[in-house]
Amino acid sequence: MDRAALAKNVDQAWDESVLPSLSELVKIPAISPAFDAGWAAAGHLDAAIEHLRTWIAARDIAGANIKVVRLPERTPLLVVDIPATEGAPDETVLLYGHLDKQPPLGGWSEGLGPWTPVIRDGRLYGRGAADDGYAGYAAITAIEAVRAHGGAHARCVVLLETGEESGSPDLPAYLSLLSDRLGNVSLVVCLDSGAGDYERLWLTNSLRGMVSLEVKVQVLESGLHSGIASGIAPSSFRVLRQLLDRLEDSATGEILVPELNVQIPENRVAEARAAIEAVPGLVRNVVPWPEGLRPVDEDEVELALNSTWRPTLSVIGADGLPKPADAGNVLRPFTTLVLSFRLPPTADPEAALRAVEQRLTTDVPYGAKVTFGASEAGLGWNAPDPAPWLTEALDQASNEVFGADWRTIGLGGSIPFMGLLHNAYPDAQFLVTGALGPDSNAHVPDESLHLAFAAKVTSAVAYVLDAHSRR
Repeated sequence: MDRAALAKNVDQAWDESVLPSLSELVKIPAISPAFDAGWAAAGHLDAAIEHLRTWIAARDIAGANIKVVRLPERTPLLVVDIPATEGAPDETVLLYGHLDKQPPLGGWSEGLGPWTPVIRDGRLYGRGAADDGYAGYAAITAIEAVRAHGGAHARCVVLLETGEESGSPDLPAYLSLLSDRLGNVSLVVCLDSGAGDYERLWLTNSLRGMVSLEVKVQVLESGLHSGIASGIAPSSFRVLRQLLDRLEDSATGEILVPELNVQIPENRVAEARAAIEAVPGLVRNVVPWPEGLRPVDEDEVELALNSTWRPTLSVIGADGLPKPADAGNVLRPFTTLVLSFRLPPTADPEAALRAVEQRLTTDVPYGAKVTFGASEAGLGWNAPDPAPWLTEALDQASNEVFGADWRTIGLGGSIPFMGLLHNAYPDAQFLVTGALGPDSNAHVPDESLHLAFAAKVTSAVAYVLDAHSRR
């Protein structure tokens, strides 16, 4: 494969074909179903699917089968099946991305907006540009470049879902539906991950799992005058605070439930240390520190392990608490919190959820009533060691495309589909990477895609596709 010509071709494709279409995709408010109960009627997820389907169809890739798959009452899925080049092994490469988006949020900088594509200083701004609208474009462009410059690839199936930002609730059903059609998946390429900087290729070696649940502590049927009832009836907030102390050490943040903890593998510790040596501040600088605030540890390796291999608890929602302006002297009848746990990659999320529920309902102080609302449990993922052929391909891509050694790092977020795929295809190799680098602002205002870096990631994927077919 003519790799120099390939990289040049990819850059040109991004400028002439990808960027105009991706900019139009930004305009579609394809908010994920968890944040838009009326998504089906709104039709924005369908519009995003159709936009990509039309762009891919216009590429006129020989033998490509492009299909929108839809199960009843589930979000749509775009599946692009591209046959192998001549002589390639009878295996499947599965390339994954998603088209649904986080909510728009307010607070975008002047001249920017969630549904207004703006190109500024080498970045494309707008919701979904980096997370993860570019992924389908990058996957197709990489495949085209391999074919155009003497490369080879196995059968490629590009799978673009529309529910990832909601925890991918529909993907297990689709994976079951498509399992026979996918065949022998020996390589998974995921382009929904991040980068520590824009100087080198980054591989994600682990993703945390997650558990979330809504817990309500009720002490009264209705509120009572606090001057009369306090000191007689218990406070629902205090009871819930006591229950949380069973889960988390409030002084350190350590999670006290054994089912949520695992032994951290030594190779992941070493990889975190190597990544931080290559990019000092890699972990610490992800937080815009207000003056006077300091991290929970001064050792950046420990911070990396905290955010990738140690469980954490965040309280992400509350009910039963009036706004300060509306607060009266009332002993409130109940307090509800939504608890979000990030789990180590190899922890069992279902066992973790059961253990948390048990601790919250056993010997509840004062006999207060504890009930649960919505809950969710998502798999984490720990990457298999890269095969020699993959290591060699990554070395070539790093040296020739990026001019720097590649690095690996765990991410604290979740992509539940990776865990599902690992369980379904335990012998597959995984290339989990992406263009979500520093200041990409996924999920928050001013989301942007670093265009030159996205093109380089695309070229790296092409290198790996070719190497996979020749191993």
